[in-house]
Amino acid sequence: MALKTAILLKSALAWLNKNKVEFEFYDYKKSAITEAKLKAWCKQVGWESLVNQRGTTWHQLEEVVQEKVVNERSAIALMMEKTSVIKRPLIERNGQVVLLGFDEAAYKHELK
Repeated sequence: MALKTAILLKSALAWLNKNKVEFEFYDYKKSAITEAKLKAWCKQVGWESLVNQRGTTWHQLEEVVQEKVVNERSAIALMMEKTSVIKRPLIERNGQVVLLGFDEAAYKHELK
């Protein structure tokens, strides 16, 4: 699954560049993500959408850890500890999440 995420991110970046969409890339896997930012995203799209339960990071977690992710607070704690569990790419404009994941049709609709 990590490969799929990498391909999706690569596809999203390629699409943005090809369509000359200006963007700032923020790699929260390498840089810190704040609790405030995660709370804001959760309010907009829900913690259930942000936690990538189909990815490698989630599947590598012990079942007891997975079972503890039952609400926004526990999801944010996990996302801060293991940023790779955050679904990506996430496109934000003016503090608002406009796209989560890569879907070319959605990108065309929202970003052109």
